[in-house]
Amino acid sequence: MSNVHSLSLDTASPVQLRDLNREPLRRVASFDASAIGEESRSLEFSFSSEAPVARWFGDEVLSHDSESVDLTRLNDGAPLLWNHNPDQVLGVVERGWIDGEKKRGMVAVRFSRSAFAEEKLADIRDGILRNVSVGYSINDADQTRDGSIVATSWQPHEVSVVSVPADASVGIGRQLDTTIAAAAADQTQPPIQPVENTINLEEVRAQAAADERARVSSITALCRTHSADDLAQGLIERGATESEAMKEVLAAIGKRASQPAAPKATSAQPIAGASADIGLSDKEARSFSFLKAMRAQLFPNERAFQEEAAFEREASNAAAQRMGMSPKGLLIPNDVLSRSLTAGSASGAGDLIFTDARPGSFIELLRKRNFLTGLGVTILSGLTGPVGIPKQTGASQVYWKGEGVAVAETEPSVGQVTMTLKEMSAWTRFSRSLMLQSSIDVETFVRNDLVTVMALEQARVALYGLGSSSQPEGLKLTTGINTKDFAANQPTYAELVDMETLINADDADIGAMGYVTNATIYGGFKTTEKAANTAQFVLEPGGTVNSYNVTRSNQVESGDVFFGVWSQLVLGLFGAVDLQVNPYSEDKEGNIRVVAHQAIDYAVRHPQAFCRGNNTL
Repeated sequence: MSNVHSLSLDTASPVQLRDLNREPLRRVASFDASAIGEESRSLEFSFSSEAPVARWFGDEVLSHDSESVDLTRLNDGAPLLWNHNPDQVLGVVERGWIDGEKKRGMVAVRFSRSAFAEEKLADIRDGILRNVSVGYSINDADQTRDGSIVATSWQPHEVSVVSVPADASVGIGRQLDTTIAAAAADQTQPPIQPVENTINLEEVRAQAAADERARVSSITALCRTHSADDLAQGLIERGATESEAMKEVLAAIGKRASQPAAPKATSAQPIAGASADIGLSDKEARSFSFLKAMRAQLFPNERAFQEEAAFEREASNAAAQRMGMSPKGLLIPNDVLSRSLTAGSASGAGDLIFTDARPGSFIELLRKRNFLTGLGVTILSGLTGPVGIPKQTGASQVYWKGEGVAVAETEPSVGQVTMTLKEMSAWTRFSRSLMLQSSIDVETFVRNDLVTVMALEQARVALYGLGSSSQPEGLKLTTGINTKDFAANQPTYAELVDMETLINADDADIGAMGYVTNATIYGGFKTTEKAANTAQFVLEPGGTVNSYNVTRSNQVESGDVFFGVWSQLVLGLFGAVDLQVNPYSEDKEGNIRVVAHQAIDYAVRHPQAFCRGNNTL
């Protein structure tokens, strides 16, 4: 290739390698639908060639020499997608290889058995869907004298079935003129042979009718769920999509929340706070993107990022209006829930940015187990101010009297269990390059990490909160709970039964009960006999102790065993998680700080329903 010279990376070069990687690159091809049988779920086809593609800088050619193409990710279970959408998986790439003679990239794929994949597979068999596209990145390239680029090292990431080949008219996010677009389309797609009698009009009409019924049903159910039945008919008649209907319903919910509120009481009273749950479906809650929300705050002048986060902003506004709050960042509705990292060191996510990523092999941090999960703790969400839960503290008296003797007047006494907001914050940092370049699923990683650390701290203070220093009061320091002094570090079976007896003696066995302890004592349950020489151990078959479930977590301090009716522990959530992005505090380092705020408190309805055991009481 004598007319090719190495691509210069100095600032005077008209095209630099980083320009090629500003966005994921894609190419379009077509496959032969006749190659797939009626029963087969597998298909082989070419996904790339050396045909030049018009880009904003000129033509781009992908070298198909075997040493030029890195097939590692393709052969590591790369996804087969629909229209490059990572949330719409059609199947998996089972094998990728280079046909050296024809200079083409080839794949063997297998389609999923999901309803969505079945639908697209049927369209492929009928010849309705023909185009395939590949998403790839360029690692190294040479530039010809006429300005064209030859990718001498590139890597395919995924293969997609596509309805409209987007890159025939758009090249790396830049609009091309019609002549270039037409040329690109001619160059990247082999001629399509006419296919007769492949479209069944009756099936198309039937599918259209089914889609319309599904749209009407979804909109009707959405409006009914959120008491917005008055909107349903209008949305249906004007052909609104489910997404458009959700936007209008969110707006309506926001208007309701903005109506004047009743005068606030001067003291804490029981309230039915407006929930920060705004009624998102499971699919919509999963689609709420922390990454898009953070990018919108990080790049307020980038129109693309603002448009990308339109749904997240609308959901935040709806939650804010519903709660009567003015968030400092974006509110995360309770429907959703969720530290960021620095791309500079192994411990801070430097190891997340690499060429050959294997997300399934990512080694997560070992964390303490959240013991609250599954215990049945009562949760009050959407609280907006001090909360008082009425509680009867005394009963009326019964008297025996003689004839003509007056009975003393008595009445039951009443008190309150109160909760006031106590704010906790979790913060972390990550780099811009991690957010924009990481090959692992940053969205899921950041969401899960923030949610996990906040949830673990919520669980810890449920037991060990100080009741001061802005912390809730935990069970250990709650006045009135029962206690059992163990004779040794490891409790005996009889002592564990005594914990139950203490609660029963207070008539507080008013719900499902269970034990909570740490790994050390739990291990002792497996080796401690109920009675000597019986070969019957404290931990019973089925994982119970004294016939009650046991939850194990190393958040429980040394020597402690808690037992009780866990529904009597109330977790109050004030508002929603407020997610703030700060790009300035560490701007010299190129880091971004993310802070999540959540206000909570705990209350115990009946302290007598709990017992703490330890040998140091």
